[in-house]
Amino acid sequence: MPQTPYPLHLPQPRGTTPGKGLQLRRRRRRPTSRWRQVLAGVLLILAGATILGLLMRLPERLDALLLVSNAIANLIGGIQRLLTGILQLSSVIVVALLALLALLLLIGGCVRLVRGISFRQRRSS
Repeated sequence: MPQTPYPLHLPQPRGTTPGKGLQLRRRRRRPTSRWRQVLAGVLLILAGATILGLLMRLPERLDALLLVSNAIANLIGGIQRLLTGILQLSSVIVVALLALLALLLLIGGCVRLVRGISFRQRRSS
């Protein structure tokens, strides 16, 4: 095994003794106070009730079925436009690749033609 000029030095974890593995220290979580838990619970209930109340008032302002049907129609139209764009882009890429292939074939043919015309026989020495 070849020796490197600079040996690899790995850092040692702090607080470990030789021969023992790495010991994980668990941090004790401070117990949350009762008032904090009560406040969090009340805030969650208020947020949920507010959202439900707003959702209950939503049908009064707009027709949900019309909204869903418009959303589906827009989604289908968007997917159709996306697929059309992808198809057009892929056709442009195919045409560009064909033009590149034709250019490579022309260059390769010219190189071979020049090599064939200027072929010199080598002398055997």
